[in-house]
Amino acid sequence: MDLGLEGKTVLVTGGTKGIGRAIVQAFVDEGATVAFCARNPEDVRAAESFFTAGGATVRGSVVDAGDASAIRSWVDEAAKNFGTIDAAVANASALAVADEPESWEASFRVDLMGTVNLCQATVPHLERSSVKSLVALSSVSGREASFSSGPYGTMKSAIISYMAGLALSLANKGIRANTVSPGHTYIEGGTWQEHERDNPELFSHAMGLNPTGRMGTAEEVASGVVFLSSPRASRISGTNLVIDGAMTRGIQF
Repeated sequence: MDLGLEGKTVLVTGGTKGIGRAIVQAFVDEGATVAFCARNPEDVRAAESFFTAGGATVRGSVVDAGDASAIRSWVDEAAKNFGTIDAAVANASALAVADEPESWEASFRVDLMGTVNLCQATVPHLERSSVKSLVALSSVSGREASFSSGPYGTMKSAIISYMAGLALSLANKGIRANTVSPGHTYIEGGTWQEHERDNPELFSHAMGLNPTGRMGTAEEVASGVVFLSSPRASRISGTNLVIDGAMTRGIQF
């Protein structure tokens, strides 16, 4: 299926590792131009080199997603360099689970306000696009209670609420806003691989919650993100797409 993203320009925060990197790759595979950002300069340079070596039009920038002015400057620069912005994906996360003041502050600044910052900076540019898509990464921890229901889960819940409200308020401009909520996702060098090594009891418990007998992959999550971002999803807005292999039990009405 042609998703209609050839030659379109997409922004992705947190695009150097894990799900974010898979999202960048998935957009590149569809022929899109991608501007991504992350905080670590070495990771940004390495990821940009990897993608451009394959012939993709990709530009990486060192940006803190929780810094509103830095995000706005990055978005405006991308629009100037590429002529337009067609879609944006708020993926950056502090991954702060511990119920501590520092985790609450980091989750609020990076997860929630990082999403708000990106959306607010991108909307004026999206108005001139024919695609007009905003997607934010939440989590199944944002829709049901779990061991990560503290700062991480709370901010992920807020992201779902924020994006649903945004979908309604921007509908008259033709701008769509959706959320993707991954379940347990196993990534090389990621959190669940660390738990498998350092906390096998938690890892075993998490695996037992997956009726498919496995965790998901970053590529499986990225596929959902790219579809929602594409013109093929032109009638989908205000939706929280759960990608968890039937792990969660709650009914979404």
